[in-house]
Amino acid sequence: MEELIKAIDEIIKDEIIKVVISNKMNKDIEYNKIKFTLKEKSSKQYYQIERFTDKQVFHENIEVNMLKERLEEYIGENYKQVAAWSKETTFDLKISKKGKIHLSKKKGDNAKLANKEHNKQKNYILQEGMIIEPLIDLGVFTKEGKVVNSKYDKYKQINRFVEIIDDEVKKNDFKELTILDFGCGKSYLTFVLYYYFVEIKKIKVKMIGLDLKEDVIKKCNDIAKSYNYENLHFELGDINGFKYNNKVDMVITLHACDIATDYALYNAIKWNTKMIFSVPCCQHEFNEQIKTDSFSILTKYGIIQERVAALMTDSVRANLLEVLGYKTQLLEFIDIAHSPKNILIRASKANISEEKRSKALSEVKSLMEEFNLNPTLFNLLKNDKLI
Repeated sequence: MEELIKAIDEIIKDEIIKVVISNKMNKDIEYNKIKFTLKEKSSKQYYQIERFTDKQVFHENIEVNMLKERLEEYIGENYKQVAAWSKETTFDLKISKKGKIHLSKKKGDNAKLANKEHNKQKNYILQEGMIIEPLIDLGVFTKEGKVVNSKYDKYKQINRFVEIIDDEVKKNDFKELTILDFGCGKSYLTFVLYYYFVEIKKIKVKMIGLDLKEDVIKKCNDIAKSYNYENLHFELGDINGFKYNNKVDMVITLHACDIATDYALYNAIKWNTKMIFSVPCCQHEFNEQIKTDSFSILTKYGIIQERVAALMTDSVRANLLEVLGYKTQLLEFIDIAHSPKNILIRASKANISEEKRSKALSEVKSLMEEFNLNPTLFNLLKNDKLI
């Protein structure tokens, strides 16, 4: 024990940026690994402790002067390996089966690590150390739950999507949720969301994914079964004409091509869905229709017309959702540097004043008249006498 304390003292002589304790002594030990990270808030430094189980991460903040006490608590009795970094030194401490202590040091500039840890202060909903099978299969996580360096942008994008949904979900005390995912494709985000709701939020969920490809549906159902996701099912079908007679709490549509997004929104409205999350894709409809004399500068250049038409499409959809009683936002889903398809429509049922609804509809009609537009969603709602 004395030798171990000397090794810990040697490590903490410098200001430690990060410590990772791993290689637990036996399977009965609760945490797979424990991480200490130096943080700073309001000019005050502290260590954030993250303790990782198979499916969860537990957080605790401690004073800087408590680091030695906590390291002594975990190292030796329960874990056999410690990696630690100061700004100029990397430490590697190992404990053999016979209890022999081996401490190695390597000089080097760890300033980048310090900056990285500072930049990663954000606590993601889906954190490193969680064993999330879809993220492992997607190649975002290693089998140990560590983010693959080349997939860090994808990791942030997925967390961003979950956070946008979480902002809406936490406004209500849901005990159960019925969710429909239109055009689910390979469904990685569907699987991730199911994990989030069931494992993290502890909400009872019934989730259905819909897609046109039979092989995709079969594969997704097989994967759901292998993950033991009992209430996640996938069905073969077209967004246009899909029938569902029970209540729907949430509709998700990611990259449904062109007017398929409109049919998804139309169905969601008819079901009186509480929450809608839609990332549109391939908006050809307005681009083929747009025509104007007063604003011909917007149609003079092909690339400008295409982008303006896409933005108009989402503006019309957002306004029509508002007309039907949804508080609607257009959010940046991911950085435009990663994808031009970066707008997410988030809509939730709310008490929208008649004045606001009327203005929203008037704006849509004015745009349609000026630019010769004939929106699918508008026509679907009009035919059902909803507007």
